[in-house]
Amino acid sequence: MAYSYNGLWKMLIDKKMMKKDLMALTDITSTTMAKMGKELPVSLEILSRVCRALDCDIGDIVSYVPDEEAPS
Repeated sequence: MAYSYNGLWKMLIDKKMMKKDLMALTDITSTTMAKMGKELPVSLEILSRVCRALDCDIGDIVSYVPDEEAPS
């Protein structure tokens, strides 16, 4: 399973923010930002901090991308 943070990256572009700006606003570590860059899961606490800072909903910044089913 994978997660897509494309909504977050697009929102940062729209708000003319850089990742380091988001990190400063939300107290997110570079390790957590790297996880999101690799489409790995992060905690709901992190997502809620981002949503609070950007005044958005979780669905605006992250989406679930199911794995393709392996052929039988």
